[in-house]
Amino acid sequence: MAYRPTEATRRSAEAKREAIFSAARGIIADSGFSGATVAAIAEGSGVSVGSVYSYFDNRETLLAEVFREAAQYEFNQVRRAVDQVGDDPGKQLGTLIDVFADRALRGRRLAWSLLFEPLIPAVEAERLTLRQSYRDLGEQIIARGVAQGAFVDQDAPVVASALMGAISEALVGALDPGTTLLPHADPTELVATIRRFCFLALGATSPA
Repeated sequence: MAYRPTEATRRSAEAKREAIFSAARGIIADSGFSGATVAAIAEGSGVSVGSVYSYFDNRETLLAEVFREAAQYEFNQVRRAVDQVGDDPGKQLGTLIDVFADRALRGRRLAWSLLFEPLIPAVEAERLTLRQSYRDLGEQIIARGVAQGAFVDQDAPVVASALMGAISEALVGALDPGTTLLPHADPTELVATIRRFCFLALGATSPA
């Protein structure tokens, strides 16, 4: 007779899978992807190493899924904040910068892992998707700003890539887990400097 899972066994399996996923997510938030070994994940979730492989094909699949969920959550926070300020491209750009930078600075280790940590190919593919999401959002804001005369006429897709690269790179020193010091004594001034640079680069009439 073929085995038929009961509702109880399905719930148990779902709980174990979630425990493994949650453990991996916590380890990455604390120690980065390099610290998320299968042994550490198994210990953190209270299961055997073999059980990890019962719910995920391999470590790469698990880490890619964790990255995808964390990256989508962070992007959704930025996207939601941008949508809430209306159609003013200056306010949208300022919000994108402020929320992106603020969340990164408050979750330095996770932000470093999502943006800069060397990753295995399966996870790096998810990072490329994350970058494209931010580029698309930036392109929409820039195109709207050009159309409204708030930004100088420019190639929105190219400039969006440059802009997101500039924002991320400006945060490297602040997010690097190898240092305990921010490049600015005041993170608020760091974000303000990034804002000024971005608005000047776009030829904005004023940094909203």
